[in-house]
Amino acid sequence: MAARKLPLILVVSFSTLLMACGSEDTGVETSESSDVTVESTPTESPDTTATAGTEPTGSSTDGPTEESTEDWPAPSIEWTECGDNIECGSVEVPIDYSDPDSDTIELALARHLALDSDARIGSLLVNPGGPGFGGTVLALSAANIYSSQILDRFDVVGFDPRGTGSSTPAIDCIDDYDLFSAGDITPDTDAERQELVDAARDFTELCFEKNGDLLPHVGTNNVARDMDMIRRALGEEKISYFGFSYGSELGAAWATLFPSTVRAAVLDGAADPTADSDEGSRQQIAGFEQSIATFLANCSNEPGCPIHNDGDAEGAFDALMADLDENPIPTEAGRPDLTRGMALTAVAQAMYDDGYWPTLEVALADAIDGDGSGLLELWDAYYQRMPDGTYGNELEAFVNILCADDPERKTTEEADAVADTFRAAGPRFSPGTTGNYGCTFWPAAIDPRVVITGKGAGPILVIGTTGDAATPLESTRNMVKALEDGRLIVADAEQHTGYNTSLCVNDAVDSYLIDLEAPDSQLDC
Repeated sequence: MAARKLPLILVVSFSTLLMACGSEDTGVETSESSDVTVESTPTESPDTTATAGTEPTGSSTDGPTEESTEDWPAPSIEWTECGDNIECGSVEVPIDYSDPDSDTIELALARHLALDSDARIGSLLVNPGGPGFGGTVLALSAANIYSSQILDRFDVVGFDPRGTGSSTPAIDCIDDYDLFSAGDITPDTDAERQELVDAARDFTELCFEKNGDLLPHVGTNNVARDMDMIRRALGEEKISYFGFSYGSELGAAWATLFPSTVRAAVLDGAADPTADSDEGSRQQIAGFEQSIATFLANCSNEPGCPIHNDGDAEGAFDALMADLDENPIPTEAGRPDLTRGMALTAVAQAMYDDGYWPTLEVALADAIDGDGSGLLELWDAYYQRMPDGTYGNELEAFVNILCADDPERKTTEEADAVADTFRAAGPRFSPGTTGNYGCTFWPAAIDPRVVITGKGAGPILVIGTTGDAATPLESTRNMVKALEDGRLIVADAEQHTGYNTSLCVNDAVDSYLIDLEAPDSQLDC
């Protein structure tokens, strides 16, 4: 079967996301100075205040107590035809599951109906990752993504998680990413550093000004609860799940909170659920660093590569980045000059799949000649910029979902102290002298993501790839260790996520989802 391209699945560190997140010595006061406030009463759900990033869990701990959404009426879905064998609908769920009088939000749904109704097994919930990407696209495009066996046997049900996509309300903070994401990642003056701090603070304050009632409740635990409400609306006692990238963390949280409802779960491109935000960023930085090294080595070994540079593509790349740090280059009229931070974000976009590499080679060669437009196009693709200059809300949702999940709020000084660790993990990819202010000005999380165990959910299939920059293989192995019964497939591929990289992977997924047969030991594909 030919490999099918999935939608972009985004998982990046805060330091890559905003690029404007700190300094070596700002002397700036931190989150205590933020004017953003929200109600900080913990939810009543059991164990949801457990701190993410503890020691690996699994069978060695009892983990969280199983939850239930039965206190809430099962929502109904009115399906309407919206494509070939596809139906669309929506469900209403509470914003705050701990508040009996909570307002509700509407989640957009789409389902690709099983092609063989007589052999139908049930529904397969799907999520493309992010966090921040809507999942209805996976159902709308199911015919181009999933194997014929899955399409025959399952209704593929995608949903846009709360705050994302076509669900309402959707998170909306800013209109122009150029103002917030084109900063200097190696500020040389106090004024430049202050601009970065102000940008992080302004972004958070704008988010809460426009979305304040919703943001404290957009974390992974609540999305897992929404999944259980969708299951009930579909009338299924147990349900199957297939999540990519961050969708693996969501699926693992769901399996931990609602294990008795899990028929099967596939987690592809899994991040390390035991890592705190700093360690998760360090792992990703190291993953991107390795992928960049592989990309440059390929160029050095291929005379036809536009940045071959007599077999020293590494030297050409390093010289370009050093020059951009001091002398940003023009891109397009009305758009910012290309900075080193922007160029590295463009490079990160290309590291998700080696199919991007030829485009990146040309864009880097053009930048060496003083034209930054090619790297700007990759930068725009990363930030989901549309041809008309508008943006999707994926990156805005990304920041706020991660902050809702993260129990820690670093001061600027504490964030800056980690910059050396990031540079050591990725000298090329993370050369910044800045820390990570992504959540510094966010209020305390009221419902941090649960400690993941998957206890009682049965075997869970986890897929990792050998060349995954965003969720490196070792991170995926840590997901397997955290789960009570994780089963690992290793795909040999230079891309993020492993489904559709080979028949070996797809056949194993089909056998598991259809017949509940999971490999007993690591399966190498």
